[in-house]
Amino acid sequence: MRQTLIIMVKAPIMGRAKTRLARQIGGVEALRFYRTATAGLLRRVARDPRWTTVLAVDPPRACRSSYWPACLERRPQQARGDLGARMLDQFAKAPHAPAVLIGSDIPGVAARHIAAAFEHLRRHDAVFGPAEDGGYWLVGLRAGHSPAKAFAGVRWSSEHALADSRASLGGSHIALVETLFDVDDAADWRRWRALPAPVGAR
Repeated sequence: MRQTLIIMVKAPIMGRAKTRLARQIGGVEALRFYRTATAGLLRRVARDPRWTTVLAVDPPRACRSSYWPACLERRPQQARGDLGARMLDQFAKAPHAPAVLIGSDIPGVAARHIAAAFEHLRRHDAVFGPAEDGGYWLVGLRAGHSPAKAFAGVRWSSEHALADSRASLGGSHIALVETLFDVDDAADWRRWRALPAPVGAR
């Protein structure tokens, strides 16, 4: 099977996406950011011939919506539990190919980052893309690599998320790709607004 890029997306509707950001800058602006960032990301990476792209959709009923390009495969996010459980479920659906998973709201992601992650998986068990706040914007696993406690006990939405996730993979041989910033709060949003237009074009 071909290497797979999984992009976790939320239905771009008020109250569903970027709720923390919405509390600081308002629901309309937060939703505008999410729609713009997601559309830009899909333009940059989703149709690259080096991998197959799959959208992991939340809520599951949005799989049939017209929010995203019709040519992209969609899978529902159905696993119960925290973010780690949902990610592990998506990896389990691609057991015979190296898979890389990213969120849909990281404005700096480009095809070269995804290609670098897949290249690392030729020689490593796992790969992470660190975020500046201590979390991560990308995680990838080589085909068949699924440690029993993967992503268990992670302090999500904290500066410990990357360290905890690496620890949960036990003795896995881990690589890192470029550190990027994500947009979680008003300060991040203002930073995004100041970026040159081609990065998450507005």
